[in-house]
Amino acid sequence: MPMHPNIAPQDASFIPIYAISAGEWPAYLEGKSSGQAALAGHHDFRAQAGRALLVPAPDGTLERVLFGLGAGSDMSVFGALASKLPAGDYRIASPFPKEQGHAILVAYLLGAYVFDRYKRKEQRLARLIAPVGADVAAASRTVSAVKLGRDLVNTPPNDMGPDALEAAAIALGESHGAEIEVIRGADLLAQNYPLIHAVGRGASQEPRLVILRIGRPEAYPLALVGKGVTFDTGGLNLKPGAGMALMKKDMGGAACALALFSTLAEARLDVRLSVYLPIVENAMDGNSFRPSDVIHARNGLSVEIDNTDAEGRLILADAVTRASEDGNAMILDMATLTGAARVALGPELPPFFTEDEELAAALTHAAGQTGDHLWRMPLWRPYEDDLDSPIADMKNSGGPFAGAINGALFISKFVNVKDHKPIWAHFDVYCWNPKEKPGRPQGGEVHAVRTIEAMLRKRFG
Repeated sequence: MPMHPNIAPQDASFIPIYAISAGEWPAYLEGKSSGQAALAGHHDFRAQAGRALLVPAPDGTLERVLFGLGAGSDMSVFGALASKLPAGDYRIASPFPKEQGHAILVAYLLGAYVFDRYKRKEQRLARLIAPVGADVAAASRTVSAVKLGRDLVNTPPNDMGPDALEAAAIALGESHGAEIEVIRGADLLAQNYPLIHAVGRGASQEPRLVILRIGRPEAYPLALVGKGVTFDTGGLNLKPGAGMALMKKDMGGAACALALFSTLAEARLDVRLSVYLPIVENAMDGNSFRPSDVIHARNGLSVEIDNTDAEGRLILADAVTRASEDGNAMILDMATLTGAARVALGPELPPFFTEDEELAAALTHAAGQTGDHLWRMPLWRPYEDDLDSPIADMKNSGGPFAGAINGALFISKFVNVKDHKPIWAHFDVYCWNPKEKPGRPQGGEVHAVRTIEAMLRKRFG
């Protein structure tokens, strides 16, 4: 993979960046010129987290940059730096432990992201010389995967419908020599994917299941499943206008899965990696599925449709069943599934659910390393009766409480096929940054990707 465009070669002439914590700021100012102290005072710079001060030389050129670390313990603050620098090459002149160098570089590159497909934005190519300890290839791979996912989520639904999302998946698969399988439209019924078909049959572009597969057949079989609802009106249980405002991001789970496929394929882990993308638009016409319909899932369970706006779990059900049938030993599904997860944990902290203690511990550890944070929530089995239906095996939505748990419980019913019981985790991701923060520009995001990558690299790398 080529070096990221915001990384400068090690021998480049550079402008130094001095990273200073708020506690170090008074000592830093001692012995500095009165002009530099006056400049800092004029800009109210006191080494606050994410603040940058451009210090000119006597001839007016840029001599140095002062960058605030705030409390100084979180390297993700470097995500705020790229957008504040004029074009040029830079090096972090302050000493940092080698183990922090990689985190600094990744944060910086994540903050350099710009989505400009529709509106040209000023491109200031501020390049950073990789800090000591940074793995340039790994950082480029990770950040390029995040960019892929962010671009997919940010693209509006007129340009990112089911056809376009399938095309993006196929292009990515072909670039890595993947085996590709696509099941579309009426073939979904013929091949027994009734829930995927039901959710997407009201849209002008057909529903489909896209499967990508790479790796040695004998390697550890790992599945990623990503919810690909390219736009969600809510169906006949129509969302209000405010509820539809961000529904272009309802394919964020598929974007996460494709971003992970990209970085894992580049890393060449010894796994048999399969990606399952159920792709639909939840739209309305005379053929749309209805509240009170009863539909048999791929695994034979009958599902009463209690709410057509709880559609993501339906398409995941058929896809997760197929992933289990294929013998995958681990299944990780990602979906923008519930508003309840956002009420519980907000937009930055996705919950995950698993009953595998080893996997939960590994994910928690990896999240602490990457700063791509997750929070484990309980798969509380006593709430399963919330999914009871008087006329079917289950319904697709629970009661007014524990919505994120009920969504995970629903999907869990489709993980085990006969005697095959894979390790499974469900990630209820938001895939949107409502406001800009260091390394997280406002707009589309892929949550959990860096943490899952780190966990899998440690396990299989």
